[in-house]
Amino acid sequence: MKRYFFLFTVLLSASLVNAQKYEDIKNLLLFNKYEQAKTDLDKAMTNAKFTAKAEAYILKTTVYAGMAMMDGTKGTPQADQLTAEAVTAFNKYKEMEPEMTLLTDPIYQNGPINLYSGYYSSGYTDYSDKKWELSFEKFKKAVELSDILINKKILTTTLDTNVLILAAITAENCNKKDDAAKYYRILADHKVTGEGFESVYRFLVSYSFGKKDIPSFEKYKALGKEMFPKSEYFDFDKVDFAVGLETTFEAKRKALEEVLATDPNNYKANEILGEIIYDTLNSRFEGAVEPANEIELEAEMVAAFNKVIAIKPELENTYLYLGDHYINKAVRVNTEREAFAKEMKARTKPGTMASKEDLTKRDMLDKKYSEALEGAREPYEKVAAIFASRPKSEDKNHAIRDKQQYKKAISYLIDIYANKRINAKGKPADIAKYTAEEKKWSDLYDSIK
Repeated sequence: MKRYFFLFTVLLSASLVNAQKYEDIKNLLLFNKYEQAKTDLDKAMTNAKFTAKAEAYILKTTVYAGMAMMDGTKGTPQADQLTAEAVTAFNKYKEMEPEMTLLTDPIYQNGPINLYSGYYSSGYTDYSDKKWELSFEKFKKAVELSDILINKKILTTTLDTNVLILAAITAENCNKKDDAAKYYRILADHKVTGEGFESVYRFLVSYSFGKKDIPSFEKYKALGKEMFPKSEYFDFDKVDFAVGLETTFEAKRKALEEVLATDPNNYKANEILGEIIYDTLNSRFEGAVEPANEIELEAEMVAAFNKVIAIKPELENTYLYLGDHYINKAVRVNTEREAFAKEMKARTKPGTMASKEDLTKRDMLDKKYSEALEGAREPYEKVAAIFASRPKSEDKNHAIRDKQQYKKAISYLIDIYANKRINAKGKPADIAKYTAEEKKWSDLYDSIK
C-alpha cells in the first residue's frame, strides 16, 4: 500500500510541477519577458507530459505571437517564422480544446489578439504596396481570428468591418471574386452604410447577375437602394446589367437571351434585343459587312419586336425600327439590282435577248426588292395610324420629330404602293387598287403642314 501511495505522490508531484511551469511562464509574460518565456517554454515543450495538455499550445501561441509583435522583431522574417509557429500551435490548441475555454484567461487572450494584429498590420502594409495576393491571404486569416475573438467576446464589436472590407477588396483585386463575394455578403447582410461602402452592394449586384443568381441580384439591389437611396446604380434592372456588363454584340445578345429564357415577356429585354440586332444588321459604319447569320438574326429581331408590339402596340418606335430595317434592306438590294443591270446590259449585244441565267437573276433580285419593300409596308401603316390619331405635342421639338417620322413613313408607303402598281402589270384590278393607295398616301403627305 505504501508503494502505491508513493507512486501516486510522484505522479501528483510531476503534475504539480507542470502546472507550476505554466504559471511560471505566464508570470514572465506579465512582465513582458518574452525571450525568457520562450526559452523556458521551448525547454518545457520537450516534455511529453507538458505537451499532453492543450494549455501548452495556447501558451506557445501567446509567447510566439507576442514575440512576433515586439519592437525590433515586428515586420522581419523572424516575425514571420514566429507567427507561423504560433498559428500551428493555435491550431493544435483548438484541436485539443474545441471549446477554447482557456481564452477566458486574459493572458491567453493575447495569443489570438497578437496573431490578429500581426496579420492585420502586415496585410495592410502589403495592401498599401498593392501586393494583393499576399495581402488577401493575411486578411483572410485576420478575419478567421476576428470571428473567434468576437465569438469569445474578447472583441466587443459584433462585426469587424475594417478587416472584412479589406479582405473583400484584396480578394477582388487578385481576381478571387468568390472569396470577395463571401466577405461583401457579410457586410451587406449587416447593412453596413456610410462613405465608401456603396461599393459593397454594387459588387454583389454585379457579381450575382454574372452568376445568374437573380434572387441575390434583386436582394442586394434592394439593400443597396435602402442603404444608399440617392444612388441611381440600384435603379438599374437585370436588362440594364445584361447589356451594360458586356462589350460585344454576341455577349450582349446572349445575356439578353438568358434574361428572356426565364422572363420571355420582358418588354425592355425584347426591345433592347431587337434594337441591338437592328444596329448590327443596319450598321452605320462605313464598309460594314453583313453578318453571315443575317437570316437568323433578322428572324430573332422580328420576333423580339413583335413581343414588344404585343405588349405596347400604341408606341411607334418599334414599328419604325421594323419599317426602317426593311427599307434599308430594299436599298441594299436595289444597289445590287442596279449594278447587275449595268453588267447585264454591257454583256448583252444590242438587238439580242439577255441570257436565261441573267434574266433569272434579274427576276430574283426584283422579287427580293419587292419582298423587302413589302416587309416595311405594315409597320409604316401602323406608324401612320398612330400619328394620325395622336394630338399634336405641345413640346415644339417633340412635335417636329413626330411630323418628320410621320412624313417619312408616308413617303415610303408611296414608294411601296408605286412598286406594287408597277409589278401588277397585266392585272387591271390590282393596278387600280394600288394606284388608289398610292394617291391616298400622296394626298396625305401633301396635307401635312
